[in-house]
This record gives sequence, C-alpha cells and structure tokens, in this order.
Amino acid sequence: MGRVEAIWVKPGAREPMEPVSSATLVAGRGIEDNADQSGRRQVTIVDRSAWNRATAEVGMDVDPSARRANVLVSGIELEDSGGRVMRLGACRIEIHGETKPCGRMDEAQPGLRAALTPEWRAGAYGVVLTGGPLSLGDEVAWE
Repeated sequence: MGRVEAIWVKPGAREPMEPVSSATLVAGRGIEDNADQSGRRQVTIVDRSAWNRATAEVGMDVDPSARRANVLVSGIELEDSGGRVMRLGACRIEIHGETKPCGRMDEAQPGLRAALTPEWRAGAYGVVLTGGPLSLGDEVAWE
C-alpha cells in the first residue's frame, strides 16, 4: 500500500504547478481547477522511488514538481500499469499509459529527460472513474 505525497494543480499551459494539500477529482474530467481536463490524460501520477532513481542518475536532487505531474505517490510502482485501476484515497483512476518525458525536463536539469525514459520513471496518466476528495497522506493501492 502506498500513499499520496504531493498534489499539484496546473493553472494553465507552461504556468508553474501549484502545490495544494487537497483537491477534488471529477469523474470523466480530472482535477477541479486544473488546466488539463477531459480526454485520456485527466490525471498524471509520478512515483517517488522512480523519480529518485532518475535524479540520482543526473546527480542532482530535483524537486518532483519539475515533472509537472498532478500527484506524487510512494510505495507503489507504475511501470507497465496500463489498463489497471488505481485507488487514490476514495477516487479511482484507470491508467491509460506512460507519461513520456518532454524537453522541459532538460530545462529543469540537463539529462533528466533521458533519465526519466526507462521504467515509466516519468509517470503514468489516466482518467477519473470515481471522483471525490484527495488529500496528502491518502492511501494508494491497485484494485
């Protein structure tokens, strides 16, 4: 069993991610007040241990908010999780695929994009099946 370590909301394209202590997930849409809503990429998730492996490769401690994901989790692996359903607190997310690292990762730290490429280190994305409140410390598990 894992837990939610951080939650971020993106107010707009290329704008800084805003850390929040709680958020509301809306079924079929995504995170309330987040710029990216609907479609197949309603929520993006990154795993703390995968992030730490990538930053260790580049030899620099980069804050996970640089990944521009919505949720940082610990205690759960994301690799090859496409098609699985994850519980984030009372919410349910169907994982649709791997989030590929973009060029902005090298803006945060040279070499980070390449370090995030293996093992789904850049995270996963999915759709909200069951919405509700999400808070720091909530349990995370696979169904």
